[in-house]
Formats: sequence, C-alpha cells, structure tokens
Amino acid sequence: MNAPAEVWARLMIAAQGGDRHAYRLLLDEVQVWLARYYRRRLPPDMVDDAVQEALVAVHSKRASWDPSRPFGPWLAGIARYKWIDRLRNLKSTRTEELPEGLSVGDHGDGIVSARVLGDLLATLKPAQATAIRLVKLDGLSIEEAAAATGQSPSLVKVNIHRGMAKLMARVEGYRDDDDGD
Repeated sequence: MNAPAEVWARLMIAAQGGDRHAYRLLLDEVQVWLARYYRRRLPPDMVDDAVQEALVAVHSKRASWDPSRPFGPWLAGIARYKWIDRLRNLKSTRTEELPEGLSVGDHGDGIVSARVLGDLLATLKPAQATAIRLVKLDGLSIEEAAAATGQSPSLVKVNIHRGMAKLMARVEGYRDDDDGD
C-alpha cells in the first residue's frame, strides 16, 4: 500500500472512532486526490460536482470500510462509480444541434490503434497489462496504481517494465514482418 493511502487508512480508523479532526483532515486530503482523478477524466465544468458527490459517498459509506482492508482501492472504487455516474449524466444531458456544414475528422485510425493496443495488452500477464493501463494510459501515479491493484509500488514498476519490454519486442516483430512485404 502506498504512503498516502496508509495515512488515509489511519485517519479513517480514527474517524470511525469519532475523531472529528482526523475525519476533516481525511476529507481535505481525499478531496485533492479526487480533483486530480476527475480532472483527467471529465470536462472541467463537471470536476467540482464529481468531487463533491464522491466526498458525500465517502461520508455516507465510511462505516462500510473495513479497517482490515486497504483504503486506496475502497476510495478508488467510489471515485470510479461516481465517474461512471457522471458519464451517464453526460448521455442524458441536453445538447445543442450542430450546424450542417461542420466537418468531422475521420477517427478510423484512432479506433484501429486502440484495437491493436488492446490486442497487444491482452498478450501480457494480467498484472502487467493492468499496471500499464493504469499508469501509462489512465495517467495514475505509481502509488495510485499500487493502491488500486493491491500491488506494491515496486511491483507495479516491475510489471510496467517487463510488460513494456514484451510489447516492444512484439512491435519490433510486426515491423520485421512489414519489411518483408
């Protein structure tokens, strides 16, 4: 477990015991983490509301956290569910009609690239693929990825290094196949 999540776990234990100061400190620190989490995933005008909703969820679910379990994944789960709720709200949000003359670029290459990347990641061990997705694609820090996966930060780094090495070897193999055509 990473250092911030360990501190947060101790603060949550104190808060569950009735320590209001510890609870206030916990919410202040978690708020900073949530804001960073949502800034990478939502439009700017939705970040503050998502943070507040997640803090309310932390407050209402605080009794459900088991001190024998890691705090980081519990918090990350709440953040993820609130993020999904926000994405659902985007779907039901009224939008303006676009002008007819507006051109839209072709996203075919991006879709193919995402598919190829997904196929490549599927060839790795699950722990390697997950570490790469969380850190390299989703933008989480090593510590955040460690908290989300239950791995130590050093194991996350090792999984990323080994997974990237395997991906590079596979990509080099694809390039060699292309040269022979």
